[in-house]
Amino acid sequence: MSDSTPLPTEPLVLDVWCELQCPDCRGALDDVRALRAHYGDRLEVRLRHFPLEKHKHAFAAAQAAEEAVEQGKGWPYVEAVLERVEELDRRGEPFLIEVARELGLDAEEFDTALIDGRHILIVDADQAEGKAIGVTGTPTYVIGGERLDGGKSQEGLRERVQEIADRLLSGRA
Repeated sequence: MSDSTPLPTEPLVLDVWCELQCPDCRGALDDVRALRAHYGDRLEVRLRHFPLEKHKHAFAAAQAAEEAVEQGKGWPYVEAVLERVEELDRRGEPFLIEVARELGLDAEEFDTALIDGRHILIVDADQAEGKAIGVTGTPTYVIGGERLDGGKSQEGLRERVQEIADRLLSGRA
């Protein structure tokens, strides 16, 4: 191969199966931020929803995150909610709308989206796909067809994701 070979236009995809009421997902934020900073536009980090039944506000939070995506601030919203998991635990949907307002999003539209359920199909589809590929807890990462379970421990996961990403990205050049 010559040095003039064009770089791939499609970024490598890292799916992060997450639940916004999950303390372990809050712990994973630093890893996700570091990976995004390290790889830039060569890595697309995609939020995938996997609300767990034990967290009563998780399904609404997933829908709210989709509304934030719709309004152009998906990751900032997800990070803001995860940073305050305990508050979501205590306050539920009013907290989700408050975070939207804090980020300058259309809070009334958030409220309407939670009432009319316009994002339920996306959340349900993510959850079904997660179950189909063996996701049992959050956070779980999928990159290059490999599933890494962060629900048991975050230890060494960032390094493992980087190993896989480096291997896959080097094969594209």
